Amino acid sequence: MKSTIPDTGVPITPPSLNGGDRQEASLHGEILLRLRDYVVEGNIPEGGRVPERQLCEMLGISRTPLREALKVLAAEGLIELLPNRGARVRQLSQRDLEELFDVMAGLESLAGRLACEAITDAEITAIEQLHYEMYGSYLHRDMHGYFQANQRIHESIVAAARNETLKAAYANFAGRIRRVRYSANFARKRQRWAEAMREHEAILDALRRRAASELSDILFQHLRNKRAAAIEHLTEPREDAPVSS
Repeated sequence: MKSTIPDTGVPITPPSLNGGDRQEASLHGEILLRLRDYVVEGNIPEGGRVPERQLCEMLGISRTPLREALKVLAAEGLIELLPNRGARVRQLSQRDLEELFDVMAGLESLAGRLACEAITDAEITAIEQLHYEMYGSYLHRDMHGYFQANQRIHESIVAAARNETLKAAYANFAGRIRRVRYSANFARKRQRWAEAMREHEAILDALRRRAASELSDILFQHLRNKRAAAIEHLTEPREDAPVSS
């Protein structure tokens, strides 16, 4: 799996002394992005402690900005903060996954239906470009690039629904299953990665036609299939661990 954090220390460039709030926010955003990717892509085992010292060395930063980023990841549901004991990756049970994916299936289904009523031609074009970017990553077996484009597609459909309450609920639950949604593409028995790519072709086709009911059904089933793959991957023997090529 490709990570945005290098194996050896390539520090994040700190803001200059005259940079002000904008550069400070940019630094925080870069730390958060890299740390989130590192966790999502399975570099720390389920329930494992977050190696703060190692991450500080990798990122070339002090503990303070790292811990600020960890607070955001905790709010997103990716990790748990332990009182006076650091942080660990949140571990979800099979029941947790079943419930979370069902809620996400309902939210994305509704988002697809509403998006077909409000989406603009420009937004569809932007989603098409993301789709082709995702497909290119799929062909090159670049799971990192694929997943980033994939998430932006789903987020774009939610945004096109023009419903802030739905958007907030989606963001809340999406963070909690982002890691397992990534790893589900490696479920071997059902060749999930290829299956997901075909489903995205159907999603794009229905969106282009603004076929609300059809897109709603496709998105619901897409999340149900992802749920099955996530549970399958969760229960796979450790010696059958995935590889990215």
